[in-house]
Amino acid sequence: MTAQDVQLSSNHQIIADRLLAACRADDRIVAAFLIGSNAKGKADEHSDLDTYIVIKDDAFDNFDATRESFVRLLGEPAFIEDFGIPNILFLIFPDGSEVELYYARASDLNQIFDSQYKVLLDKKAIASQIALRPRQVDQTGQKEKLRHLIQTFWHDCSHFATAMARNQLWWAHGQLDVLRAICVGLARLKNDFSDPDVEEEVYFKIENVMPVEQLAPLKDTFCPLDKDAMLRAGFVIVDLYRELATPLAQAYGITYPVALEKVMVERLRKIRDNA
Repeated sequence: MTAQDVQLSSNHQIIADRLLAACRADDRIVAAFLIGSNAKGKADEHSDLDTYIVIKDDAFDNFDATRESFVRLLGEPAFIEDFGIPNILFLIFPDGSEVELYYARASDLNQIFDSQYKVLLDKKAIASQIALRPRQVDQTGQKEKLRHLIQTFWHDCSHFATAMARNQLWWAHGQLDVLRAICVGLARLKNDFSDPDVEEEVYFKIENVMPVEQLAPLKDTFCPLDKDAMLRAGFVIVDLYRELATPLAQAYGITYPVALEKVMVERLRKIRDNA
């Protein structure tokens, strides 16, 4: 695969050309690729530019230590951060272009790609060695995410109830956000149990990964800072949670906290009745 048939935006093309020139001139770099939506032919005017470069093993630590100097060959970023994630930099340039630069050791080549890519530069003809690895689902990890969502919902529901009982509506409104996000995570697991963004970025590209009509009950829970409206929203979220969590718990052998549910629902009813 080559990058010749990739149609980049003018801003992204400038950055890709600078990346290609920088990689050609850098003896530490073996190859460079486009990945993500541009490589898949699904990019639009709002897409970022996902790139991957492969580093010689004996030069990797040096590149890692000097990576910010390298990315400045692409232009002076207005934003540069790794968010604590190894082997990646997130960049935003003054013209608004967003770039994700991934990098890896050459010896890790076959652990890199699990989806389509386009070759920008290949000094050692390593692309011929790449075998797209099938997506691996960590069933144990996904099950733990599900267990955590099921259990933590009622913990956060307790915070919501406490805040409502004290008329601390800002806190309560924040807890509605937390409870709503848990329901979204459960819906994503129901749709695709291998979904990797269930807890980390629960709303990330959600329109692309599941029918959002399944979340329709949540629309009216985005309510004003009003106690009655917030109580109604809380009950809607609880009902959707139960609808999602109960069959998922049964399907994956997780104990559903029936007694805890009863305690928390009774607390909410008392607050509603006393409102």
